[in-house]
Amino acid sequence: MSEKTPRLRGALDGIPSYKPGRSAPAGGSKVYKLSSNENPYPPLPGVLEVMTAGTADANRYPDATCAALFAELANRFEVPVEHLATGTGSVGVAQQLVQCTAEPGDEVIYAWRSFEAYPIITQISGATSVQVPLTADEEHDLDAMADAVTDRTRLVFVCNPNNPTGVAIPRPALERFLDRVPDDVVVVLDEAYREFVRDERVVDGIELYRERPNVVVLRTFSKAYGLAGLRVGFAVAHEPVAAALRKTALPFGVSQVAQDAAVASLRSEDALRERVEALVAERARVSRELIAQGWTVPESQANFVWLRLGGRTLDFTAACERAGVLVRPFAGEGLRVTVGETEANDIFLQTAGAFRKSEY
Repeated sequence: MSEKTPRLRGALDGIPSYKPGRSAPAGGSKVYKLSSNENPYPPLPGVLEVMTAGTADANRYPDATCAALFAELANRFEVPVEHLATGTGSVGVAQQLVQCTAEPGDEVIYAWRSFEAYPIITQISGATSVQVPLTADEEHDLDAMADAVTDRTRLVFVCNPNNPTGVAIPRPALERFLDRVPDDVVVVLDEAYREFVRDERVVDGIELYRERPNVVVLRTFSKAYGLAGLRVGFAVAHEPVAAALRKTALPFGVSQVAQDAAVASLRSEDALRERVEALVAERARVSRELIAQGWTVPESQANFVWLRLGGRTLDFTAACERAGVLVRPFAGEGLRVTVGETEANDIFLQTAGAFRKSEY
């Protein structure tokens, strides 16, 4: 038997593994999962019924063109159907964008720390990551990101609000940045948490897309809409980017149940607003109480809060787990805590207060 092993792409060597938020163990006492930015509410009214009905046709392939979903999105956002593309969550569309634009030797720029998938999908393509550190205030350093653009740059990710820090970029700063980026470089405004933004200075990326052909906007049904388990996201982009995204999409990647659930969710905007407002109010309460305890908390425009703890990160994570809440640590940096059920938020706040007192 040959001793040779299968030859795989060198680009995969040393690729970082995506680390999902931990799930609560089965059995035992109640443990709340605040580690994955999931919506604590179930799907919107009427959506479960649509999903259940759709399973009857599970023996059939889904609509590869996503025609009904595209029509609903085009109406909702007042964009041409030809400017839409879907994928398995916004991260799936993000990977398609890298495939569309970057080859070995090309560069992809993004802030760091930002969404954990960016370095993974960049390395898979064989392209080079250019990571630009956040500022001391946990914000995108847009000047440094613009300075990092070279003739090898093909794609720039701007996570707004940023995951995991929650900080959003005001419109003037974002427009100044876009003015500095060459027109042939694709800029991706990753707006997975757009529905939670309440700062009026933060522009809706779709407004910028309308006037800038190199701007692509990513959205998802995983967060505010509560469909994380169905994996459906979408992009709004000018041609030819949208066409390239459709070419690189996994055939039949978005299930029919997911498409139908997304359409039904878009038609339940009133219920969506009520739930989002409740989570925004909880976000404000959690932030206020953390600040009152003495923590430094960046102003989050997402459905989570960020604490930069450095070397204390894993100790605090363990304290939360002992108390019955799972959070998302980034060892040596800090931790991200999803705004969840009121009971879960209360346990987290009690733990944070006790941890703070134990240090001082």
